[in-house]
Amino acid sequence: MARRWLLLSAAVGVIALNAIVFAAFWPPPTPPPNASAAQRLYFAHCVTCHGVRGNGSWRGTLFLIRPGDLSDSRRMQGNSDQYLFDIIKHGGAPIGKPGMPAFGFHLSDAEIQDLVRFLRALAPSP
Repeated sequence: MARRWLLLSAAVGVIALNAIVFAAFWPPPTPPPNASAAQRLYFAHCVTCHGVRGNGSWRGTLFLIRPGDLSDSRRMQGNSDQYLFDIIKHGGAPIGKPGMPAFGFHLSDAEIQDLVRFLRALAPSP
């Protein structure tokens, strides 16, 4: 009986490891050919977790990450531009949302402001 559990545990571990490797090496979506600079930034830094439409991706689900739904207009209206700027620049750890990485080292303030404007377009006003 113990050997059966050992084999089952090993099989589950192999399946989980394969899923993680698959997700890690599967190429992320690419922006459309006519994408704006802000949209290219979104695809380069955000789409892996937040998804193409802003409502999450299968990668985030696989790694048990629950990114904020950027397509939810009510939720996005509750977030100021300064809040979005700060969480992109400094990450979520300072405000208790450790899953969101900081991009302040990778993006200039002007790029982050462009990205915030793009995020507003993902969640049109109701």
